[in-house]
Amino acid sequence: MTVDSRPARLGRDYRLLWSATVASRFGDTLRTPALALLAVALTRDPRTVALVTVAGQLPSLLLGLLGGVYADRWERRRTMAAVDALRAVVVAGLAVAVALDRAGPALLVLVAVLLATLGALFDAASFALLPAVVPAGALPTANGRLQAGTAVAGGFLGAPLAGVLFAASAALPFTVDAVTFAVAALLVLALRPPADRPARPGTRTPAGPGTPTDPGSSAGPPRPTGGAARRGAAGGNRRRSAVWREAGEGLRWLRGEPVLWRVTLLSAGSNLAISGLMAVLVLYALDVLRVPPGGYGLLAAGTILGGLAGALGAGRLAARLGPVAALRLVLLGQAVALTGLAVARSPLPGGLALAAFAAGTTVWNSLFAAYGQARVPAGLLGRVGSAQRMVGLVSAPVGAAAAGLAGAAYGVAAVIVATAVVTGLVSAVAWRLLRPALPSGEPTTVGTAARPGPPRSR
Repeated sequence: MTVDSRPARLGRDYRLLWSATVASRFGDTLRTPALALLAVALTRDPRTVALVTVAGQLPSLLLGLLGGVYADRWERRRTMAAVDALRAVVVAGLAVAVALDRAGPALLVLVAVLLATLGALFDAASFALLPAVVPAGALPTANGRLQAGTAVAGGFLGAPLAGVLFAASAALPFTVDAVTFAVAALLVLALRPPADRPARPGTRTPAGPGTPTDPGSSAGPPRPTGGAARRGAAGGNRRRSAVWREAGEGLRWLRGEPVLWRVTLLSAGSNLAISGLMAVLVLYALDVLRVPPGGYGLLAAGTILGGLAGALGAGRLAARLGPVAALRLVLLGQAVALTGLAVARSPLPGGLALAAFAAGTTVWNSLFAAYGQARVPAGLLGRVGSAQRMVGLVSAPVGAAAAGLAGAAYGVAAVIVATAVVTGLVSAVAWRLLRPALPSGEPTTVGTAARPGPPRSR
């Protein structure tokens, strides 16, 4: 069974959502390196600089499931707009503090935590909103174009511009980032409300932010006193328990869906290798591939071009081969690409191998999103999507740490060989576990937990 190969008509609402996502991504790629540069300008203590980076990564792992719960409880369009508005305020406040020379390491850590926490909610709501915007058969193409747009905005525009803006004024990249969040919020609000769209079978329209949908919640009555207040406190505890119970529902649903669960675990296994590759890539390029420092930008640009090509071709590949065959082929191709990188000793073959690997990553991520959006019940999309990301990415810090230790002990070339071996093993397992055809009635796309692709991870 294959997806519809006819050209997808994605429509006005998709264009608005695409523009909002790309605008946010552009701002992110300005802010992330600017935060690191600002941290270095404030202190040369590597522990403090690393703390700012970690502060921007941990919330998505620790609080991602909660973001999925509220993405399923609240109306997703308004949730995304509210989150982007809040992010605009936070970053604008940082820009003012930097301009007034009032920013310190503690403020940077706080801002990184706030933005990452809000980002977990935004990502869950965005993932769950897309199926209400485009037809199910167009999801692989729609996700591929989102990946392509964010790759261009981040790799070709945002990252190179960040250093230029920071050199002109330390507050400037944060100011531009705040503007991109405000623009994204307005674009999302321009989407048609859910009531104006045809409802998907078996779905319900979530309430807006601040309006819980669980039966035990309420809003508006006068505040109780005395014994009623104590009962209200107990009710608050029950509501907190309900939040974690709802988060568990997403994990349980994911665990009970064989194909999605298997590919999520495969993705976690391959992330062990990918994060290791990303951790030592700069050293490998400079010391082993003999890329001159001035040419590293060209190597990165070639990698981004490979990812762009994969994103734009994801829908066609799924249509031609079928989803499971496409996924198995992607893993095999990535194992071959990493093997080529491991034996390369000059910039050109190494760059081609990296481009091929990046193409596979964007195809994989596009099919992941498409399958989850088509297969998961609408009321669980936020929670299941967040569970996929958490399980799929939990191995990434382990891979990066292991690569650093192994690189120090055995050299970075040995680390690249290890990544190729791990990816080959994951590919072999995938060919055994993933069948070339889905049972009757299964959806026409397949997916995985999102994987970070070199040279970046969001």
